[in-house]
Amino acid sequence: MERLLSPWPMQWSRQQRSSATMISAAVLILIALWLMATPLRWAPEPIGSNAQYFAEGTRVTVQLTVIAGVAGLLLGVIAALGKVSRVPPLRWLASLYVWVMRGTPLLLQVLFAFFALPELVPALKLNEFSAACLALAFNVGAYNAEAIRAGLLAVPKGQMEAARSLGLNRWYTFVDVTFPQAFKISLPPLVNNIVSLLKDSSLAYVIGVVEVSLVSTRIQAATFQPVPCYVTTAAIYLIFTTLMTQISNAVERRFDVEGKLA
Repeated sequence: MERLLSPWPMQWSRQQRSSATMISAAVLILIALWLMATPLRWAPEPIGSNAQYFAEGTRVTVQLTVIAGVAGLLLGVIAALGKVSRVPPLRWLASLYVWVMRGTPLLLQVLFAFFALPELVPALKLNEFSAACLALAFNVGAYNAEAIRAGLLAVPKGQMEAARSLGLNRWYTFVDVTFPQAFKISLPPLVNNIVSLLKDSSLAYVIGVVEVSLVSTRIQAATFQPVPCYVTTAAIYLIFTTLMTQISNAVERRFDVEGKLA
């Protein structure tokens, strides 16, 4: 009888609650993107009359983050595998990539992708949005590579030896034993990189990508009212970074099999 009377959410496991949190935060992000212009229309001028521009700029910001984040995760996995490879040329190439991306400013990388890269590779046609996605993906991919490499090196060798003793070859040992544990270890810095990517996407304004920072700058230049423009922009970034942080925390709890997180 007590079980029947108990509320349903209390019966959920940690993984189920984490999944519900991820879904709820993702739905809130979609709702915020879809309906953002409505509450902004009630804001004081010059925000109210330009609410639609802020909403469209925010959608571009989120698109940049999602596309560059997914591509950066793939690049990070490839570069991390290259850095721990036994083939010297692969190690050198991966190390060179990480060294260059982490050692140069993201602003310079964005400018290079848009202005210099098409001259070096004439067949490569990039518009502003594509160039920004490319630069952001390669930049965050370098940081992801170091996080994943650290996770791979943190997996005890005994795990691999045990898998090999059970008859698993190198491929299945990596796929079924090594990488799942390394991914779990790497998860906190990886999700932190994605959240930081949302803020770093503001640098795309230098090549003319009409994201929320450029929208704010243009409205401020036209109205000479910097305070409401920049406060609104900061609030938008704060809302979306908060929602993405909720998703990242839920992802960490979803993979917290040992129950180390509260």
